[in-house]
Amino acid sequence: MKDLYIFGTLGPACHEVETIMALFRAGATGMRLNLSHGNLAQHADWIANFHIAAKRCGVSPQLLIDMQGPELRTSASLSPLPLETDHIVMTNTLGFPDCVRPYLKTGVQILVDDGRILLETVDHEKSKVLRGGLLLPRKSITIQNVSIPLPVLTKEDFDNLSCAAQYGVTGIMQPFVRSTEDLIKVRAQMDACGLKNACLYAKIESKEGIAMAESLLPYCDELIIARGDLADSVGLVHLASAQHDLEKICRRHEKPYMIVTQMLHSMMTSPIPTRAKISDIYHAVYNGASSIMLTGETASGSYPVEAMNYFAQTAYTALKDREDGTF
Repeated sequence: MKDLYIFGTLGPACHEVETIMALFRAGATGMRLNLSHGNLAQHADWIANFHIAAKRCGVSPQLLIDMQGPELRTSASLSPLPLETDHIVMTNTLGFPDCVRPYLKTGVQILVDDGRILLETVDHEKSKVLRGGLLLPRKSITIQNVSIPLPVLTKEDFDNLSCAAQYGVTGIMQPFVRSTEDLIKVRAQMDACGLKNACLYAKIESKEGIAMAESLLPYCDELIIARGDLADSVGLVHLASAQHDLEKICRRHEKPYMIVTQMLHSMMTSPIPTRAKISDIYHAVYNGASSIMLTGETASGSYPVEAMNYFAQTAYTALKDREDGTF
């Protein structure tokens, strides 16, 4: 049977050795570490537990790190802030980075935390809450129809790459890839940091990324269809169409690709998934995905091991059907 890579994400719910071992036994072939919430050194204990768990299970899993890259997020120092629908708030209390301020013209819509919160600017100083929620630190920000020029790698990214090899990192996930130049710069830095054998994953999370997707393929090892910020960029009702188009591009060029974001979101608080989530996993793999990934479901969900069990079993069912049928 063709290889299928199944990833979870390390986090508060799954950083102990026994839990990581249970994830491997459930079918995980690797784990991701999201560096938007801390650097490699700060997660040294989690990574050590990952390697201990792998040794005890007799497996050689992949360890991917998700870089910060040219991504907008709320401040790490922001205190949790309840936002009520239809209320007016001062924009400078929302923990937005300074670079967004020139782009906050009247009537601009801002999506926060993968679209869970929606704001609209009233003027340069105030915004109206169109869809409320609890605003938390280090959550994604998307300004509709606005592209802000940001560096490919942050200072923290350079620091993390410089020590990634010593932590056993096997793959680099580069967010918000916009051009071949982005990937060339990341690859050069990887080579300089002793990561020549590590895989480079290009995350497509914007309209810019979609437009450039075909040209990116020679410069990465695998494309990632990252549906969280991608949905904010293209609009939620157009997400499935965008995913389908990217899948077709990858299949046409025989390029491996990964599907990620909310694949079992219903299991954040439930021990069993919804039928729709099982169908999502099945069709992602049946349609040709070479990798799939759980994020919050294992990192902070209430049922990380149960989620991985459903994830892997459904994925391998789809893979068998794909290979047995006409594809």
